[in-house]
Amino acid sequence: MRIRLGILGLCCVLALPIALPACGGGQPEVKHANVQPGPMPEGGEWRGVYYSPLYGYLHLEADDRAANGAWRTASGDAYGELSGEIDGDLLRFTWTERIIGAVGANVARKGKGYFKYSVPKAGEAHVIKGERGHGESDVGELWEAVKQINMQPNPASVRPDEIEGRVTGAGGWDEGEEGATEGGEGDSSGSSDGL
Repeated sequence: MRIRLGILGLCCVLALPIALPACGGGQPEVKHANVQPGPMPEGGEWRGVYYSPLYGYLHLEADDRAANGAWRTASGDAYGELSGEIDGDLLRFTWTERIIGAVGANVARKGKGYFKYSVPKAGEAHVIKGERGHGESDVGELWEAVKQINMQPNPASVRPDEIEGRVTGAGGWDEGEEGATEGGEGDSSGSSDGL
């Protein structure tokens, strides 16, 4: 009896590596949104600043064919960029989002997504609605934002100092005190005193 159980157990262990890949251990299924472009609503323009309670302010620069943008989440913990192609009221984009202050493999997330531009009623705020997916999928997380009146897009304004490689609030070298001499004036000669 022990021999039979031992052989059965050995067969199960040997078959395990073969069975695991067949059990869904591969790549996730790619999903695409079934959205079609339409004409841009009268008075609509992709270029602008859009606010979402989750994603914060999305600063979007655009022309008739392409758009580039950046956002910092409303909580301030992540920074993202997107770029894509415009077809009427439809923007399809790729995106990258970085967790601020994090290190390691999970710092950046990437994916694809889309927005549809709409004007609910004349005189009402313009809205973009869409989704962003992970990897090759362009569906997954809903993203709806309202266009802000009288705000000009400035993608650099949401870029965190950590991404630029600057350290703020530490005092000293990054606040204009580098190169100070005994007289208190900055030394612009470029000498490093042997350093």
